[in-house]
This record gives sequence, C-alpha cells and structure tokens, in this order.
Amino acid sequence: MTAAARDFLAAVPLQTRVVVRFALHGEAEAATDALGTLTARTDRSVDVQTRRGVVTVALADVIAAKQVPPPPAPRPRNSVGSEL
Repeated sequence: MTAAARDFLAAVPLQTRVVVRFALHGEAEAATDALGTLTARTDRSVDVQTRRGVVTVALADVIAAKQVPPPPAPRPRNSVGSEL
C-alpha cells in the first residue's frame, strides 16, 4: 500500500464515500475497485459498503484510495406513450 493511501484511509471519517483500488490474488497484476461508503476499519483492513454488499479489503492489498462525490440523483423514467 502506498503511504498516501494508508494515510487517507487512516484519517478519513467513517461513512465517507470512497473508492479503493486493490490487488486481486492469483491473477498477475490484476486489480479491482470497491466504490461505496467506508463503514469500518482496523489496522489490517477496511470495509466498504458497495451496491453489491460489504467488501473487506486488506490494507496490504490497497493500491490507491480517495474520496469521491455522492452518486448522481436518479433520472426520471419516461413512461411508455408519454409525449416528449
């Protein structure tokens, strides 16, 4: 983990919306992102609540991390047969 990512994850308040890039094991140079709300942290891992559930990321696997803005508001649906 980079020092900047470590310092960010140690200092950012819980319930902050973040993206955490981390290495995948068993795949050469493969990585993925967890995008969601930082819900927990220990000295070894962080938990990010994503749309698909909680992702626990080992700090040793973190490549980068940063705060991100809230998701955009949902767009209104167009009903079938409505005029534009």
